[in-house]
Amino acid sequence: MATAKKAPAKKAPAKKAAPAKKVAAKKAPAKKVAAKKAPAKKVVAKKAPAKKVVAKKAPAKKAPAKKRTPNAAFMKALTLSPALSAVVGAAALPRTEIVRKLWIYIKAKGLQDKVNKRMVNADEKLRAVFGKAQVSMFEMAGLIGKHVK
Repeated sequence: MATAKKAPAKKAPAKKAAPAKKVAAKKAPAKKVAAKKAPAKKVVAKKAPAKKVVAKKAPAKKAPAKKRTPNAAFMKALTLSPALSAVVGAAALPRTEIVRKLWIYIKAKGLQDKVNKRMVNADEKLRAVFGKAQVSMFEMAGLIGKHVK
């Protein structure tokens, strides 16, 4: 009888297992669909942080769109030395305008070196300002600083 008890015990789980497999087989597509939906949800979840990053970048793009306010120190009118006023004019000008008018003078007289465009060949008026015959455009602003107050 022990074997008889064991046999039905084995059959009972086997019967339960068989319908369970059928149920599992029926549920498997549902799980696969759910599994397909689950990664889709995960993908959506992955895209959500990306949207947050984009949202953070959007304000960064708005910041450069604001109009820059000029620094008052650049707009301050400076008095010119007689040597510099002979080149750019006698009126008091901000440093930015002095450099702009100096470049207008250099271009009009053709004083920029033909081979090395970074160098400016000084004429008589500019030699009085620069103190030498040829000046780099990068040191030009520093030399102008000696002639303004």
